[in-house]
Amino acid sequence: MSNDKTSGSPDTAAISNFIRGMIDADLASGKYAKRTDPNGHPLPTVVTRFPPEPNGYLHIGHAKSICLNFGLARDYGGRCTMRFDDTNPTKEEQEYVDTIIDAVEWLGFNWKDPGGDHLYFASDYFDQMYHMAEYLITSGNAYVDSQSAEEMAKNRGNFTEPGKNSPYRDRPTEESLNLFRRMRAGEFKDGEHILRARIDMASPNMNMRDPAIYRIRHAHHHRTGDKWCIYPMYDYAHPIEDAIEYVTHSLCTLEFQDHRPFYDWVLNKLADGGFFKRPLPEQTEFARLNLTYAITSKRKLLQLVEEKIVDGWDDPRMPTIVGIRRRGYTPEAIQLFCERSGVSKADSWIDMSTLEGALRDDLDPKAPRAIAVLKPLKLIIDNFPETLTEDCTAPIHPHHPERGHRSFPISKELWIEEEDFIEVPSKGYFRLFPGNKVRLRYGYVVECTTCDKDENGKVIAVHCNYFPDSKSGSEGSANYKTKGVITWVSAKHNVEAEVRLYDRLFTDPHPDAGGKDFKATINPNAKETITAYLEQGMKTAHADEKYQFERHGYFVADRVDSKPGKPVFNRAVTLKDSWGK
Repeated sequence: MSNDKTSGSPDTAAISNFIRGMIDADLASGKYAKRTDPNGHPLPTVVTRFPPEPNGYLHIGHAKSICLNFGLARDYGGRCTMRFDDTNPTKEEQEYVDTIIDAVEWLGFNWKDPGGDHLYFASDYFDQMYHMAEYLITSGNAYVDSQSAEEMAKNRGNFTEPGKNSPYRDRPTEESLNLFRRMRAGEFKDGEHILRARIDMASPNMNMRDPAIYRIRHAHHHRTGDKWCIYPMYDYAHPIEDAIEYVTHSLCTLEFQDHRPFYDWVLNKLADGGFFKRPLPEQTEFARLNLTYAITSKRKLLQLVEEKIVDGWDDPRMPTIVGIRRRGYTPEAIQLFCERSGVSKADSWIDMSTLEGALRDDLDPKAPRAIAVLKPLKLIIDNFPETLTEDCTAPIHPHHPERGHRSFPISKELWIEEEDFIEVPSKGYFRLFPGNKVRLRYGYVVECTTCDKDENGKVIAVHCNYFPDSKSGSEGSANYKTKGVITWVSAKHNVEAEVRLYDRLFTDPHPDAGGKDFKATINPNAKETITAYLEQGMKTAHADEKYQFERHGYFVADRVDSKPGKPVFNRAVTLKDSWGK
């Protein structure tokens, strides 16, 4: 991925972080300045990568990595490769590849530049990885171990005790090479042998105690089919992929910090063997995104889906990218959120309100306005002529008059919000109650007279009279001063629509912390489906179009269930944060 800039550091004063500082230092020293590809073409001095495993749907935590890696490449005029680490065929599917590609593109990034299309798969390199593994065997840096998984775990030691050498550690090179080739040929069962790096079983870093490189796995791969029955381990494949793709800065989350010595070991051994040229890629770790009121464990998200606690991976309550997209979040809001959450070396929690605030800040200047009555109560204007209908006008956006106006009719019977009438008002209540005047937003001033109740005493209709010379925008409107303004739609001229009021999925800011049962903290009010009445123009709303429903928040026409002429709306976020109160 590239932009118009070809070299040098961007103006990043507002978003400076330790990773940008490292890149700036590398650029200043010319560390990666003279590299070329096999055809002699100069390589970018900044190459990052986004390397998901295609074993699930991406979530908001992945969005941070996407924005960081692709954003750095963009800002420094470099390249970000899109790579699928498909080394575990039992958990990976083409469905996940497709949804990941769609998510990255939706966020506004791509992996193409004048040098080509930089979409890669670990499986593209299986032949190369295999030959490199043979080299590690012949150079004395790897051996085939025939211990059982239980024996290896027992001999690995722990954080206070060193490991013990495998009885097969000193197996002759020719024997290990022969066994490895027979492993590839499919002569052995899963787990019968494994290829391990020969490093140091007494290392204080457990990841350096002769880590596994290849395991036998008789499984169909979604891209290579049945060609392979041995597959490289992620920690072995990852640095090789980076080097093949000329990555300069390999950015990982903090849980990979202890894996970095093995990353460097693999690359240095293979560079010594002539497979790669120096300077080699360097791994740098940053803190992952920890978001309150959410979980990002793939296993637990899958549990929510399989147990039908949510309505699928794209349920708007889910923290998956497909879910928050359907909820009404925009790519710009996600990028703004990732920028605001920062990049650091220390784990911390980002409050959900930061994500919600980013969406409000993005949509406020963009979203056209509309009126919706979510909890309807009938308002009857007794002195309004039965056959009269008048148009009222309102700005499409109050701060952008150039976007024009919308119009909707007022008639004798209207729908208003239930909360806009109280028979006996409390102190400070300025909306409808008998004897009080309010302004119908964009319409007339009305005075409440009485109400109708059902046999249970519930208010089912409110009565009022209007003042014909008080219409908004007319000369007489200035003669009327009211403290209350309420929204409304005509009972005869509206769009009846399904509206889904979404909220946070969990009531606990840390739903799975400390071994808690995260399902016990499910918010029972995280989804409420209602029938609402909207102003007439909303009938033509298209899927994915976003609006501010005045008073209520930001809503999106559901991208799955909306049909032409019959939109279904999801609440993306309320106008204000009520959780902090």
